[in-house]
Amino acid sequence: MSEIRFTAISEALNINNPIIKEKGRRSALFGTHVFNEDRMLQYLTRDALKSVKDAAQSGSKINRKTADQVAEAMKAWAITLGATHYTHWFQPLTGATAEKHDAFFDLLSDGRALEKFEGGQLVQQEPDASSFPSGGIRNTFEARGYTAWDPTSPAFIYGTTLCIPTVFVSYTGEALDNKAPLLRALHAVDEAATAVARYFDKNVSKVHATLGWEQEYFLIDKSLANARPDLMLAGRTLVGHEAAKGQQLDDHYFGVIPLRAISFMKDLELECTRLGIPVKTRHNEVAPNQFEIAPVFEEANLAVDHNLLLMDIMEKVADRHHFKVLFHEKPFAGINGSGKHNNWSLATDTGVNLLSPGSTPMKNLQFLTFFINTIKAVDTYEELLRSSIASASNDHRLGANEAPPAIMSIFVGQQLSDVLDELEGVSQGKLSPEEKTELKLNVVGKIPEILLDNTDRNRTSPFAFTGNKFEIRGVGSRTNCAKPMTVLNAIVAQQLREFKQEVDGLIGKKKLKKDEAVFNVLREYIKASKRIRFDGDGYSPEWEAEAAKRKLSNNKTTPKALQVLTSKKSLGLFASTAVMSEIEVAARLEVELDTYILQTQIEGRVYNELVYNHIIPAAITYQNKLLENVTGLKEIYGAAYSKYTGGLLSIIEQISEHLVDIKKKTDDMTDARKRANKMKDLNKKAFAYCDEIRPFFDSIRYHSDKLEQIVQNDIWPLAKYRELLFIK
Repeated sequence: MSEIRFTAISEALNINNPIIKEKGRRSALFGTHVFNEDRMLQYLTRDALKSVKDAAQSGSKINRKTADQVAEAMKAWAITLGATHYTHWFQPLTGATAEKHDAFFDLLSDGRALEKFEGGQLVQQEPDASSFPSGGIRNTFEARGYTAWDPTSPAFIYGTTLCIPTVFVSYTGEALDNKAPLLRALHAVDEAATAVARYFDKNVSKVHATLGWEQEYFLIDKSLANARPDLMLAGRTLVGHEAAKGQQLDDHYFGVIPLRAISFMKDLELECTRLGIPVKTRHNEVAPNQFEIAPVFEEANLAVDHNLLLMDIMEKVADRHHFKVLFHEKPFAGINGSGKHNNWSLATDTGVNLLSPGSTPMKNLQFLTFFINTIKAVDTYEELLRSSIASASNDHRLGANEAPPAIMSIFVGQQLSDVLDELEGVSQGKLSPEEKTELKLNVVGKIPEILLDNTDRNRTSPFAFTGNKFEIRGVGSRTNCAKPMTVLNAIVAQQLREFKQEVDGLIGKKKLKKDEAVFNVLREYIKASKRIRFDGDGYSPEWEAEAAKRKLSNNKTTPKALQVLTSKKSLGLFASTAVMSEIEVAARLEVELDTYILQTQIEGRVYNELVYNHIIPAAITYQNKLLENVTGLKEIYGAAYSKYTGGLLSIIEQISEHLVDIKKKTDDMTDARKRANKMKDLNKKAFAYCDEIRPFFDSIRYHSDKLEQIVQNDIWPLAKYRELLFIK
């Protein structure tokens, strides 16, 4: 057995496992590079610790003296772990993260050097706001913007840098990032859910939105990726014929993880453990070379930060293992793409999951209240929720066999549907003693048993109830979870506010008891939101027709899906919940449309390069070889040569036909792109790229893939699917 082979096997068997060598147990290593409460207990005074915790829990301000203490403590701790720099780590509207590193270094007036990090540097920095997407909020000459410390997400050390999670706002106060609106939405749902939860438990003083994401991704060999311009510049294969073997045997899903992949995963998990990212699950996904990593549920803001940090870490770790990690939602045609399921729930500070039934009718009524209000919220704002997962790359995935359709619907399962139907039949007004008994014992009381037995799933549902949480299945692999989480928490907050107003109104005006008032309002919500509930096959043409009858939206493309952002209804929601101002919403629409245009434009340019610099030259080279062969046969056999050429002439003709068509389609696409680029109206430009330019991509790909099948293997210039998709 070779030394390399033995090393790979020993790694897979945890021989010389770095986690075991470093700490002995993964739990002992967890969070060692995070300035969490354990670190703060060691480095902060009691008053300073209380001030930070109060800021995280209730949003109270931290005074300058305390900020100086926290900064000094962070610096002292960070230096012990080898940190030399600090950065404000934030989430601009690029969809990625951003950071500017400054050293713990300053000079005194006498020329001596010292390590310095003060409260002012911790609390606020000033990056250039004009260099990030702002949707018109900041002009090029208006450069000022601020990053401000978010104490709800702990600082951490990555490499030699102390990273401080922050929000990013303009000089005039508007949010220029994805974190600020998320924090506002989480505050709104906390207030609204706490008020409703106190109907059932007066001890509740805070409600946290929780999030558990499931990150899907592809690993491919770095050297092969570097040889493909489309993978490097667009993140997906713009051309490429399916391999003879793909996922049709279902042999990859939950299969044995390849040794190279498991080595990458172990290294990744080590980094995550140090940084307090509670990754727990890893496995092969359906497509070849596709994998998934998932953590334990966390508070939503922290979970979003951890997911963004994870993706950064994955790219760095993959590079060390000679891999390229792909987060594109559809990097390969003909096989499954990648999503990022967002599992969402609400939890009280008393330790109760509000979307989980309990042991008493009162706890089950609480569950039904939050369960039905969530359904009603999604029904009311289904288009807005769809817009939160829209992107040029996710358009390729939604509606394919591995992803839910663009039509928003909710799966709750037949048994819970039966419960809702029974509640719908509850009489209005005051309930008789018999009706109360029937509801509480025979309907509400059975919910724990129903959920225990309700183990089925519907993978075609965009929004599914899965036992004690709702799962948004349409989120794209590289989408920032903050976007759907902002919308979901905002719409649920608005819905819970309206619910409380209606219940309080029935209690005050009609003198109904609390339970009766709750049942009366829930009954109307069940009826009003019935159209959004669907347990069948979301892929079927029948559902598309049925959804149209129910007046559910079916926004299949990003430009169409984004239009709802600035509708009167959406603007009213964001204003009412104080999540975003009209200026901030309009800016996001502009940024999203511009991003869609630019990503599609890049793909169009890459197609030009592929066709003219790779595909056409390769096809002509092979065609010339065939022509030389035909010429040679003609010289030998004269007029009788045709009987010896076999199908060579036919192949030459096929190549010529595909070359003519691929050149024409590419030139037509380029002309359409030039016309679109002259448009001043961003909305019209986005629709032009969607409706007039993207359709050329499929045609160009068709002819390229046909040529790939014909051209000699060693002449074809691009790594093929069979080479990219099967690592060992």
